[in-house]
Amino acid sequence: MNAVTTRYIILWVFSAAFIAAFATYSSISNINLGQPEFITGYVLFGLMLGLATFNARKKLSMVPFGRSAYWLAVHVVGGIAALGLFFIHTGNVWPTGAYEQALAIVFYLVTISGIFGYIIQKIYPKRLVQTELEIIYERIPAELSELREKSESITIACTENTGSDTLARHYMESLRWYFQRPRFFLSHALGGAAAEHWINQSYQTVSRYLSEAEREYLNNLNDLAKYKSKIDFHFACQSMMKYWLLAHVPLAAAVLALIFWHVIVVNVYAL
Repeated sequence: MNAVTTRYIILWVFSAAFIAAFATYSSISNINLGQPEFITGYVLFGLMLGLATFNARKKLSMVPFGRSAYWLAVHVVGGIAALGLFFIHTGNVWPTGAYEQALAIVFYLVTISGIFGYIIQKIYPKRLVQTELEIIYERIPAELSELREKSESITIACTENTGSDTLARHYMESLRWYFQRPRFFLSHALGGAAAEHWINQSYQTVSRYLSEAEREYLNNLNDLAKYKSKIDFHFACQSMMKYWLLAHVPLAAAVLALIFWHVIVVNVYAL
């Protein structure tokens, strides 16, 4: 058991105790006709502010504030604890009142996007390693451009050397679309095999109409297509890992703003 796993276990135990304590407090307070929502609300607001510091920590990665893996563990467990405290604070899954419902929607979207981001950050790196291909995200457009030029050169060479335009027509009608840009984004992101099936079907469709000489060029094109599929896979996975924060961070900022306004309104009417 490594240090990070140990930290996770400790944090989960602490989080469970934290939620149990506030659930007990809220239940006893309600029985005694108290108002536990004030305490749980302020604690939830403070917890959300604490979770927001994780983004600041990532921007200050050069400052020795502890390992980022530990910060991530605190952020993940704290996020789940915030969800539990939210249920305790509202008393149900879906609160009443238009403003409270809007806040709940944004809060749930933040939670969902956070869980989604955590999952892909754990799964995608392992899947990328299995492709046995390393490529920098910013280099992908250039790599695809080179593959497109190679595929066109192979097609032209086939026509010139064999005197047949069958492969060229197949390229213009089918393969040209495939080599233009990344394809099958959703399938790659979800771990599907749509690209592989499409490549195999494309190969089998035209192969029966080609001579032995032409089929050698088709095999070269097929190799390029399979290599491009790996690049497309990297593009899909790296895009998801790179851009999911574009949804999570703005949603987190929105929920903090809504909670802050909620605190102000509650205190004004409480006076």
